[in-house]
Amino acid sequence: MKKSLAIAVSVIAAPASAGTVTVTIPRIAVAEYHVPYVAVWIEPKAGGPARTLAVWYDVAKRGNEPGTKWLADLRTWWRKGGRSLKLPADGVSGATRAPGAHRIAIPANVKPGSYTLFVEAAREDGGRELVSMPLTVPAGSAKAAGKTELGAIVVKSR
Repeated sequence: MKKSLAIAVSVIAAPASAGTVTVTIPRIAVAEYHVPYVAVWIEPKAGGPARTLAVWYDVAKRGNEPGTKWLADLRTWWRKGGRSLKLPADGVSGATRAPGAHRIAIPANVKPGSYTLFVEAAREDGGRELVSMPLTVPAGSAKAAGKTELGAIVVKSR
């Protein structure tokens, strides 16, 4: 008599996405380096509300000056909707990132169409920078680059 053995395999699926945005934070050679706060969002070209894809800030800072206090330094994002975002926001909020390349998923529920992608960075005792680029969903490939606080920004389709 043959015995059959059933093996159950569980797969943890990554959330579906319409593509990815890779944001590079450059290492800046200064005496006292602080990692920047960064906001990434999209706005429909035809008009409509901004949608935050990521906001990186000092989520662990508590007390008299919580990390959220300095989010207003991301001036454009703050005016476009950051001030009304309840933080921390699931799937959006995260800690500041060290220099290097960091990938962000473009959510699958972003409607097909033409958008503008914005990436803004502000660094304590440093500068501010805002980079914008066209984005088509489903995502095509596109590249842009900052000059000081941001490095390469690359969009890739899935």
